Amino acid sequence: MIIKNEIPILEYDDSSVEVIAPDHDLQELKLPEKCLFAFLGDVVHKYAEENNADVAEELITVSHNIKIYVLHEEKEDICLVQSPIGSAAATQVLDTLVNCGCKKVIAVGSCGVLADIPENAFLVPTKALRAEGTSYHYLPATRYIDIDTEPVTVIENCFKKHELPFVTCTTWTTDGFFRETKDMVQYRLEEGCTVVEMECAALAACSRKRKALFGQFLFTADSLANVHDYDARDFGIGSHEKALRLGLDVLRDWK
Repeated sequence: MIIKNEIPILEYDDSSVEVIAPDHDLQELKLPEKCLFAFLGDVVHKYAEENNADVAEELITVSHNIKIYVLHEEKEDICLVQSPIGSAAATQVLDTLVNCGCKKVIAVGSCGVLADIPENAFLVPTKALRAEGTSYHYLPATRYIDIDTEPVTVIENCFKKHELPFVTCTTWTTDGFFRETKDMVQYRLEEGCTVVEMECAALAACSRKRKALFGQFLFTADSLANVHDYDARDFGIGSHEKALRLGLDVLRDWK
């Protein structure tokens, strides 16, 4: 049944089958249960090459191809993928991965800060404000989506094991990087969001729809805390390799 609304993005089909399945041309691809879904640039490919990862598949798009790596760990295999940016593109890739076997997903990437938080600090979202469009195609409309508690707990325990400081947070997921207006930043901050990024809500919604567990941790990059003086800082580049290794460690700890 289609839930209808005057606003198209709020309309939701809760039962009929998709015309194109996420694994429509990959039915033979069987991926590991655990997946690190990374927004970390070249360190992903470098790590995969240095650790003799196999390329299980290469997703072909009109802009660039996306390699699906499989790391052969001592106890289990782990899927490693560098995601495209933005909720729609990232979710299309994640939907394929989940439908090919990835059921425990940890995403890791950078975020902008709305509050006065230093660069390269780690945060663990417990809920995401759905200010993007993709999540509304996977779940009925709500203002927030809560992140699955099991992976959140695994992430927190891994950080504690490494004696790495972190805080939990509510994140603002947006599609409009250049529409983070001064008044909107203040509004989001007042309702409890301390960081902003572009994928978390959509990835969480996709995972829930497809019955996968999803968690994410973030490291701080640019700052919108002073709306009169945007500060790109170093965009969190110094955390890329550390975040990759932490993400893999989280997955190793996830029983």
